[in-house]
Amino acid sequence: MGKLKVEKFMEERERLNEIVMKYGGIEIKRFYSLDSQVYRNGAIPKKMKELMGLVASLVLRCNDCIMYHLNQCYEEGVSNEELKEALSIALIIGGSITIPHLRRALDAWDELKNNDGK
Repeated sequence: MGKLKVEKFMEERERLNEIVMKYGGIEIKRFYSLDSQVYRNGAIPKKMKELMGLVASLVLRCNDCIMYHLNQCYEEGVSNEELKEALSIALIIGGSITIPHLRRALDAWDELKNNDGK
């Protein structure tokens, strides 16, 4: 069986981030650090923060961000029901223009869930 869409995306993301770190100045590196820090467990659990990131990414229609946060949600054990509710919020906020992104997100989620039976 071939690699999942999310796996391919994550590998490409890692490769590209290595290039960014190679050429990026201190400002870029600080932004990357801050980005990873805000998703750590705190008063709000990481799982919920990733769901918030997914909702914001869907509303902003950033396919890379959607794929990243979807994978993080999966890794954090987000349930199908939690995902459905979060994506419903994104759809209400973002409107019908988010539907193509919603379709891709659910396709990738389905692929993840069917891959290991979670």
